[in-house]
Amino acid sequence: MVDYVTIVSFVCHDDITVDLEFSDGTHQLVDIGAFIRSHPHPQYNKYLKPSNFRKCRLEYGNVCWGNDLEFHIEDLYENALSV
Repeated sequence: MVDYVTIVSFVCHDDITVDLEFSDGTHQLVDIGAFIRSHPHPQYNKYLKPSNFRKCRLEYGNVCWGNDLEFHIEDLYENALSV
């Protein structure tokens, strides 16, 4: 990863993926649904519903849902999600 990148745009899709564009021109399509299905938890499972998933936001450079699901920019950039 480059020294410092930011997320310049993102779109949360109904198929529970996030399309991200980073400040260095990198694009990633990250499958958040696959992560949630492989790490089931009542706090996360609600985001498998598209209407909940679309409520994503950018907070301190990370993509977040509610107060219980957050993915850091480094993991999104590498398309390598972890718990």
